[in-house]
Amino acid sequence: MLVLCGFPISNYYNKVKLALLEKGVAFSEEEVSTGSRDPAVLAASPLAKIPFIRTDAGTLCESQPILEYIESAYPQPPLVPADPFAAAKVRELVTFIDLHLELVARELYPKAFFGGTVSEGNAARVRTLLTKNIAAFQHLARFAPYVAGPEFTQADCAAWASLPVIAMAVKAVYGEDLLAGAGVDWKSYQRFVGERPSAQRVTADRKAWQERAAAKA
Repeated sequence: MLVLCGFPISNYYNKVKLALLEKGVAFSEEEVSTGSRDPAVLAASPLAKIPFIRTDAGTLCESQPILEYIESAYPQPPLVPADPFAAAKVRELVTFIDLHLELVARELYPKAFFGGTVSEGNAARVRTLLTKNIAAFQHLARFAPYVAGPEFTQADCAAWASLPVIAMAVKAVYGEDLLAGAGVDWKSYQRFVGERPSAQRVTADRKAWQERAAAKA
C-alpha cells in the first residue's frame, strides 16, 4: 500500500492527499516532520522535505512528481485532461501556484505563523513580487468553476491547498489580503471545492492534527 509521509498542516502534503482521495487510492499516512535527520527519511527525501511517498517500487519526493506518478499509476478518474494542450495548461497553473505564488509568500511564513521576523526590505521585495505574480496568475486562472476550467484537476489540488495559506500569510504581515485585493475570490472558490468529500476529509484531518498539537503544547 502507498504510504504518504508528512503531516496534515502542510499545504503540499494536503495537495497530494487531496489527489489520492479524489482518485480513491488506498494509502496510509506516516507522520514525518520537516527537517528530520532520520537516515530513513533522508534516503527518501534528501532535503528532509515533506511530503514524500513510499511505494512498492520505492520512494518519491516533491509534491508535483508525486502527483504525476499518481496520475500515471492510477489514471482513473483523471486529474489531468487527455488533450495535450489542456494538460499542459493545468501544469502551467500548478507551476504558477507552487513557484510564483506559494514559494514567494513562503518567505513571510516565519513572521506570519512562527513568531519569527522578516526584514522590512524583504517584506517590501516580496510584496512587489507577489503583486506582479498575482496579476499574472489572474491571466491564467479561470475559476469556471475550477481553477483550470469546468473539471477538477491537479491545479485544484494545488490551489485549494495553498491559496488560503498565502492569503493568511500576507494578511498577517501586510495587514491586507493581496489575493482578494487583486480580485481573486479565493474564499468562494475554497468553499466550493471544500464541499467535495475529499476536501472535507483533508480539512477534518488537519483540524484534528491541530487540536492534538495544541493539547500537547
